[in-house]
Amino acid sequence: MRASLPEVLADRATTALAALDDPEAATSMAAYMKTDMPFHGVKKAARTGVLRDLADEFPIATHDQYVATVQGLWAQPHREERYLAIAWARHWSRFIVPASLPLYEQVVVEGAWWDLVDDVAANLVGAVLRTDRAEVGPVLEEWIDDDHLWRRRTAILAQLKHADDTDESMLFDFCLRRAHEDEFFIRKAIGWALRQYARVAPDAVRDLVLAHRDTWSGLTFREATKHLDV
Repeated sequence: MRASLPEVLADRATTALAALDDPEAATSMAAYMKTDMPFHGVKKAARTGVLRDLADEFPIATHDQYVATVQGLWAQPHREERYLAIAWARHWSRFIVPASLPLYEQVVVEGAWWDLVDDVAANLVGAVLRTDRAEVGPVLEEWIDDDHLWRRRTAILAQLKHADDTDESMLFDFCLRRAHEDEFFIRKAIGWALRQYARVAPDAVRDLVLAHRDTWSGLTFREATKHLDV
């Protein structure tokens, strides 16, 4: 039986990455990420070259192909294939649409660590939110109160790159709704999101953090006010 596009792509990707194996780097990368998932030891610059070659050889024509190929890469055993799956999803920008949210949610839930989730939050979920707030906003309204830590973190970080297009009321509401949490990754995300927004709205962020000074953890406050005069 003839192999499908996702199967061929995943096999080609794994072969290309395996050819670049660096066992010493793989060990240090796994230790840094605190994961038992194996690495090839291939750094970002080399992965970008693999992505470029694959995109030239396997152009994606439909949304179904987009979803299937991302999932095919994601299902491979090494961390770099997962990085490549996210980079592949970002590369085909015309398919970064609300219909892709279930795919991005799958990656968030199954990835469940910052090196995978944050890229998806800022560059995939965030991109869809920016172009279609009416459809995506209600989804994030559910995620911000979800039991799954990484859905909550994604909801907070989704506007990291929105700058002047940030929905301030949503951002501030999400931050305040999770401010009581003890979870490091939520506290850090709140501070990071507010610090990023402070680049375009320093007065608004300053007013928020000072008005709720006793609400934030020390980590959140330090992160949020890193570049503010408070």
